[in-house]
Amino acid sequence: MNQYYVYILASKKNGTLYVGMTNNLIRRVYEHKHEIIKGFTTKYNVKN
Repeated sequence: MNQYYVYILASKKNGTLYVGMTNNLIRRVYEHKHEIIKGFTTKYNVKN
């Protein structure tokens, strides 16, 4: 059985929330922090 995580990132600046799901939480947070995959979190400056 696969294990998945639901996570929430928030922007302190404007209160924007991002909800995501992944099977590798550490990798996904790293990708968000380093903007490896450009998308919602890059556009709205949402960081953890």
